Amino acid sequence: MYIYLNAVKEEKPGEKWKSLFEKYWPYYKKWFISNGLTNRPGFTTSSGKFKKYMPELGTIYQKLLELTGGSDVAARFLTMYCPPKYLSACSQLAWTRDSVALIRNYDYDPHKFEGALLYTNWLQPVIAMSDCIWGVLDGINRSGLSISLAFGGRKIIGNGFGIPIILRYILETCQYTSEAIKVLQRIPSHMAYNVTVMDTFGIFATVYLSPDRQPVVTGLPYGTNHQVLIDWEDYAAATYTRERQLYLENCLNKPGENFEDIKNRFLEKPLFNTNYENGFGTLYTSVYFPQEKKMQLLWPNNQWEQSFDSFKEQRITVKTTTGGENSTLVK
Repeated sequence: MYIYLNAVKEEKPGEKWKSLFEKYWPYYKKWFISNGLTNRPGFTTSSGKFKKYMPELGTIYQKLLELTGGSDVAARFLTMYCPPKYLSACSQLAWTRDSVALIRNYDYDPHKFEGALLYTNWLQPVIAMSDCIWGVLDGINRSGLSISLAFGGRKIIGNGFGIPIILRYILETCQYTSEAIKVLQRIPSHMAYNVTVMDTFGIFATVYLSPDRQPVVTGLPYGTNHQVLIDWEDYAAATYTRERQLYLENCLNKPGENFEDIKNRFLEKPLFNTNYENGFGTLYTSVYFPQEKKMQLLWPNNQWEQSFDSFKEQRITVKTTTGGENSTLVK
């Protein structure tokens, strides 16, 4: 199994972003209209909601539209208001014992993975793993604020935004965990998600989002793929969300556990998943260091580091084994 990643630095939207859009838009367009374009909100509704909830991103949104040619479908897609559903299975942990770090595994179908790590400076410098071409799966900003998402394990779908654009908005406009929490409480998410956020002071929170109820701000340092209770038993069993959460709890309760220990545990079962054929393999482990303003992408026996002071544009290919015990990094 091969995983392809591309680190791209472009401070303002331009030709590099346009190239990414042209590469991925045919696939996203097919997904976006998969159950009928009439089932997606119109441009007036989508853009109106976007301006209401994320006005600070308005200028960037307009620039992106110019780069895409300004089609109606692309304009609606880029607001990420009420997109089709999508699922992933992830584990994430805010660690503060001997290092301040946000660690997460991203488990998804490798054939649907953008694999773009973007360095941008739109409203402030941000390094983030891209989704939906300008949204965020996980990332860090120059202020040190770090954030990641995990599916919340509920079937409910409602009116709201795709979570990647909410994370982008947070990294563009916030500096502290308290600010991020207010955004998560204010902007509606169209599906259930667990978002873990951490700032340079080591203050963290995991917030449970759902379109049918108020956000729940927890003091938990971790998130897997369920919220207070199991709502979707088949999904919970298939993704081992209970087992992964219990494993993280046990790690936190070990007095001698240190940062290197916990980082390595994310590269092993039950946190590291090799079910690639069914769309739930671990594509990468990311580690964000809010105080050092840097990040790492990890695989068994390999790692890739980037920072705001030293960001290198390059393409890499990671060859993994189905057992997950080895990987080969080809730069």
